[in-house]
Amino acid sequence: MTMTPTTATSNEETSTELISGGHLVARALKAEGIDTIFTLCGGHIIDIYDGCVDEGIKVIDVRHEQVAAHAADGYARITGTPGCAVVTAGPGTTDAVTGVANALRAESPMLLIGGQGALSQHKMGSLQDLPHVDMMAPITKFAATVPHTTRVADMVSMALRECFHGAPGPSFLEIPRDVLDARVPVNQARIPVRYRASTRNAGDPADVERLADLLVAARKPAILFGSQVWTTRATEQALDLVRTLNIPAYMNGAGRGTLPPGDPHHFQLSRRHAFDNADVIVIVGTPFDFRMGYGRRLPAAATVVQIDLDYRTVGRNRDVSLGIVGDAGQVLAGVAAAASARLDNGATQRKAWLEELRAVEDAATAERLPLRQSDANPIHPYRLVHEIDEFLTEDSIYIGDGGDIVTFSGQVVRPKSPGHWMDPGPLGTLGVGIPFVLAAKHARPDKEVVALFGDGALSLTGWDFETLVRFDLPFVGIVGNNSSMNQIRYGQARKYGASRDRVGNTLGDVRYDEFAKLLGGHGEEVRDPADIGPALRRARESGKPSLINVWIDPDVYAPGTMNQTMYK
Repeated sequence: MTMTPTTATSNEETSTELISGGHLVARALKAEGIDTIFTLCGGHIIDIYDGCVDEGIKVIDVRHEQVAAHAADGYARITGTPGCAVVTAGPGTTDAVTGVANALRAESPMLLIGGQGALSQHKMGSLQDLPHVDMMAPITKFAATVPHTTRVADMVSMALRECFHGAPGPSFLEIPRDVLDARVPVNQARIPVRYRASTRNAGDPADVERLADLLVAARKPAILFGSQVWTTRATEQALDLVRTLNIPAYMNGAGRGTLPPGDPHHFQLSRRHAFDNADVIVIVGTPFDFRMGYGRRLPAAATVVQIDLDYRTVGRNRDVSLGIVGDAGQVLAGVAAAASARLDNGATQRKAWLEELRAVEDAATAERLPLRQSDANPIHPYRLVHEIDEFLTEDSIYIGDGGDIVTFSGQVVRPKSPGHWMDPGPLGTLGVGIPFVLAAKHARPDKEVVALFGDGALSLTGWDFETLVRFDLPFVGIVGNNSSMNQIRYGQARKYGASRDRVGNTLGDVRYDEFAKLLGGHGEEVRDPADIGPALRRARESGKPSLINVWIDPDVYAPGTMNQTMYK
């Protein structure tokens, strides 16, 4: 991903002008195009706020540092530019650890800036002193302490540069209080302006040609578009490839929405059949992790091609026939161009293959339809996610935050546009929902934001619903409430028996609709499935942050939950 700094201040300013470390942070962030920081205040970091005011950077203050870190992660996903969270030392930084770790596994470029006690008090036991860099190093692409005020802006740029080395990820920068507060002549401080190189690697040309040959010759190819298709903004190239070569496409993670529902190459429920019968399988921008059965779900006899930004990911857990390291958009465009040079690209001969998969897809949809339209009470989770799918528009950004209920939604909810699906990613972190709403609605106020929560997930960061009210960021929130951590409950029942399925996983019957109203938002309770759609529309029309509390059947589990390997 190529970043072009937008503005900067020349280092040729007069030597008599003094600038503080906090103001250097703000100038460096502005030079990177960062227009917002997410934060929870602390005495170590207030000079950064002062600098942000002068530089016109929005300061969004939240109620928990985990929320700030998740919001920075979400902001990066939505905008394609790095997100930034600023937290104080000690517990402020440790509270943000989960958000940083989630960004690492999700390949999300964000910078966490943490405070620290003064260098002059190093090892003296200053307030909130902890070895932050040591703690952050394993979960970041870069972690360092700024040693002197003149190095502040330089090291901000260094940390952000590392965010885009290979697959994107988070960086951490610790800035001691006296380094932030000190003032130095501005001409002694390097404020980088032009230093970024393009990261858009087009892959080895010979391997691109080889992949084109494989796809042209394939009778039953299949392609999976993962999160890196959105990270690299490769939607146009992905569409061109599958339409030109007539290849069925599946999507996961942030790759969902690459193809709109109804597109003849959009498939969702026939992936197992496709992979079991395909002769060529192309995996774009998703690792062979637990979501892919560590690669074991791909037949040994199939020709498997993996395209990824990170060399280390290619061929991990499973051999591949061909690996290409590069930007998804550049590689896919190269393959399409190479295939177009062939006299016959094989598109016509694949018509029967697409018809076969469409029949499987239609059968799977028909099998689930009675449950999606169920009038059962308590409400069947399939009915809830069906109503959400029907409710979404092309401008709806969908966010899933939960376990079992979001697993249901993954089979049914179809974002209508690229970049309109957000979930935690492979770390499986609960509690991302409210922070992602905050980031998405702030970054894209023109978009509708729709979020589905499990009641357990909402409990983790739900108090920042008030932040959404305070900053006037309306969204449509739905709580699939079964008063349980049901994904874990299923595993306990399977492993230890039904008599022990309620140990450590049962929650109170919380009226989240009343919680929303308490904090100044819109709230409704739904017990009848016929009331779901009207309640969603009223939430949309309210113009407020909202929570629709939908009571769902606690004794129904998603197929994805029941198929998880850890329960077998």
